Amino acid sequence: MTDTDQTPDRLSSNPRSPHYDEAALARGIGIRFKGQQRHDVEEYSRSEGWIRVALGKKVDRHGQPLTLKLSGEVEAWFERPAEGADTAEG
Repeated sequence: MTDTDQTPDRLSSNPRSPHYDEAALARGIGIRFKGQQRHDVEEYSRSEGWIRVALGKKVDRHGQPLTLKLSGEVEAWFERPAEGADTAEG
């Protein structure tokens, strides 16, 4: 049911980041951090074991949200199947 082996090891929702992947974000990414499902994750790295979350409504001088890096166990999965995956199965 889950596609944890196919999710990117590192992904960011910021288009300025080199780890931004619009196709993966369009499928929806579910994140579980330290056993709790999170919906406020800006960036994550499964192999390094951290997530970045926005720090309220605070922004830096360029208008980008300030983030806080939290360390711990990270699980990621796709919430929707890839386009064409339904036709390949059936």
